[in-house]
Parts: sequence; structure tokens; C-alpha cells
Amino acid sequence: MDHSQAPVLDAIAEYRRRGHVPFLPPGHKQGRGVDRRVLDVLGEDVFRSDVIVMNGLDDRMTSGGVVPRAERLMADAVDADQAFFSTCGSSLSVKACIITVARPGQRILVSRNAHKSVIAGVIISGVEPVWVHPRWDAHWQWAYPPSPEDVAEGFSRAPDAAGMLLITPTDYGTCAAIGAAADVCHRHGKPLVVDEAWGAHLPFHPDLPSWAMDAGADLCVTSVHKMGAGLEQGSVYHLRGDRVDPELLKLRADLLDTTSPSALVYAGLDGWRRQMVERGEELLGEALRLDRSIRDRLRDVVTVVEREHVVSPDRADDHDPLKIILDLAELGISGYTANQWLRAHHRVDVGLSDHRRIAAQITVADDERTASRLVTAVTDLVAHVGDLPRAKPVDVPAPGELELEQAMLPRDAHFADAGHVPAREAVGRICAETLSPYPPGVPAALPGEVITQAVVDYLLSGRDAGMYLPDPTDPSLSTIRVVDRAR
Repeated sequence: MDHSQAPVLDAIAEYRRRGHVPFLPPGHKQGRGVDRRVLDVLGEDVFRSDVIVMNGLDDRMTSGGVVPRAERLMADAVDADQAFFSTCGSSLSVKACIITVARPGQRILVSRNAHKSVIAGVIISGVEPVWVHPRWDAHWQWAYPPSPEDVAEGFSRAPDAAGMLLITPTDYGTCAAIGAAADVCHRHGKPLVVDEAWGAHLPFHPDLPSWAMDAGADLCVTSVHKMGAGLEQGSVYHLRGDRVDPELLKLRADLLDTTSPSALVYAGLDGWRRQMVERGEELLGEALRLDRSIRDRLRDVVTVVEREHVVSPDRADDHDPLKIILDLAELGISGYTANQWLRAHHRVDVGLSDHRRIAAQITVADDERTASRLVTAVTDLVAHVGDLPRAKPVDVPAPGELELEQAMLPRDAHFADAGHVPAREAVGRICAETLSPYPPGVPAALPGEVITQAVVDYLLSGRDAGMYLPDPTDPSLSTIRVVDRAR
């Protein structure tokens, strides 16, 4: 296929060139109705390119096939049979995959290190999750994706499961053995769905971990806005093989998709695909070289988590080096404090921060200037560590203590009669809400699970240490929503 084409971008350019005068949404009409103060910040071109799809980007019957052509090019670029654009992020894409693979009441294997959006999909769909627990590392105090043996054990508990949902890479850059997990699923005649939100860049360089489509997965979800160069909310889900019906996937996705997709987000996906096909290996090669340089410079001042620390038979199966994890435990400060200090003193923003580390992601957008900013900021952080508050202790559960009993289906518990009890009194009760430290957004407890003392201690000590919990209906976490005992 001709990957020099960018159908969405070309259609926007042509729309602007022809000087269309719209009498349909969006109501700002190429920015003419936008407050000047808004234009001063966002720029006029944003609004000039914000075009409706029907009778804008394409004609009334969408006969030009603008978006389908862009999706076909995307599929070809990443060795998928079909690709589907989403302007609602991978949070929507993964839900579409769940409701396609499993019907209400059916069982599906799910990695318990799933993002909160997966849990939302389980609740919406009414499927019964069969949890496949990740491998826990007591030293680093984090979880790796389940092993193929864990997936096989899951099917032994639920041979009727409709498929498996595997999350890889994690927010910490650790990866699963996708090919071997796919083999397990396929031996049972079931599809493997991979939530590869952090892996949009993986198809485009041989030194990166396996891309799900190349490794044998049937469905794969990617967030191009995360490690790619798309706009926020830009996501693509990919299909390969015949274990999932593409027409059914489209039918089910239509239940969730917006009828007003953003041409700007589509254009970002389209342009990123073209860039990666034409220059992806070169650009990612530069990013990998820059990544090694940053690691070399930081290794003398802070603990940098390297591949040899996390890849072994009982840990991760692979590692994405473009996620630089800095462990601060020996410095005595928390990732929460480090995150805030870097932002306040150096205007350097990192994504993930937890009770002992921060993560900096390197992409094709980085160069020596941004790398030097990061290195200088972290070096200065370490120089001022004596001025910073000591990390408050967080009661991180021991291995196995986050494997809670699922007493009710997540959907049933979410919609059950429920009320709030003091957090310490929630032990032994059935959780009626999702409690997710964010990032990475993996729930410590979710609807239907029996709350344990270990989980309460973890969440309350984490809250006091600076953990961000966006989900609880009581933001202070003084109380927790639980299912009424009558249930």
C-alpha cells in the first residue's frame, strides 16, 4: 500500500482549500465563533481543522471512505488484518473488545493487573471475570504480567472461558510472553485479547518487545497518544485471524463509539502511521540511543531499573527500555514527593509515581535538550534530597495479599444496594466501588471483592503518604462503599 498517503489529513486540507461554508456542527464553524482569548491559546488552525466527518471530512454518504482507507493503511503498517480508530481512548477500545469476545454471563480470563477501564468493561458487559493473578516481586514491590503457565492454570479453572485478556506492557515497562500465552489460548480454541495500551511503538523497531499482532494475539488495543505521537484519546484496536468476527466487533463497538468523532484525533492517528512507516525504525533507533545515554548519566546518582533487574523466568518475559524507572527507596523519599518537586523546581513532569519510584517515558519526540533537562532535574533532586520530607511508610501487601476473594460479580456488586462504612470497618465486607491508586490505575479492590485488612492498611497508609485515588465516592477514603449486608 502507498503509505505516503494520509487520507484524513488530506481530506482536512482539501476541505480547507475548497473554502466550504458549513451550516452544521461543529458550531464554532472553523473557529469564526470562537472567543479571541481561546484562539490566542489554542490557535486558529485547531478550529479550522475540526471538521465533522459526514458532509465535512467526507460526503453525506461517506462514499469517499476517508476513515476506512486510513484504517486499512494502519492495519497494513502493523501486520494486522483490520484496524479500527477510536477517539475515546483505549478505555473505550478495551470495552469494545470485551463485549465482542464474551456475552453477558459468560466467563473470560482477565489479568488481575488490569487497568480500571477493564474493570469498567467487565461491569458494563456483565461477564464473569476469572482472575489470572500477576507475578509479584517482593523486592521491587510491583507485579509482572501473568506467565503462560498462569494462563493455562486459568483455563483449568474455567475451561468454558470465552477468551483471555492480557495486559502488557505494564506501566513499569515489563512485558508478558504474548506468543506463548496466545498458544495456550489457541489450544483451547479461544482468542487472546491484549491490552497493549503502552505498546503502540512496538511494531516499528526490532529491538523493542514483541508486538501483539506479530506474536499471535487475536485482538490488540493500543493508545497512540501514550508512546506514539497521536493526540490525547487517540486509540486503535487491531484484529488478526478468524477467531473474532470483525462484523461482530464493529456491531458491538458501535454501542460505545461516539457518533461525533474528532477529525483531529483521526488525523493524529493517520499522520503518526505515515511517519512510523516512513521513518519509524530510524526515529525509534534515535530514541533508544538517547534512552541509553540518559540511563548512563543517571546511573551514578540514582537507582535505574534495568532489564537484568526485571527479566527472568519468574519475573517479566521482556522489558521496554523506553520506560525509565527510577527507584528512590535508598534516597528515603517517595515518588509522590519527587514528582511534585521536579514539577515545581524544574518544570519537568513525570507520569507514574508511587510510594518509592517515578517513571520517565522516552519517545521519538525527545532529543538531547529534553534529555538534559531530565538528567539535570533528577540530579538536582538528589542533591536536595536532605531538604525533602522522608517517605511515609506504606503498608504494601505481601505476595498473595492482593488476591482477594470475588464474592459477587463486579456488575452485581456495582449496582447492588450499598452504603458507606468507616474504612477500618470495611474489612470483611463486599466492596461496591473501584479503589485504584493512580497511576497506574490498577484497582487494589474492585466491586464484588471481599475487603481485607491488608488492602485497607495499604490504601490508608498510601493516602497518607501521597497516593492519588480518583475512584472512591468518598475522596478522603474515610469511608468505603460496601454492599448492604442484606445482600
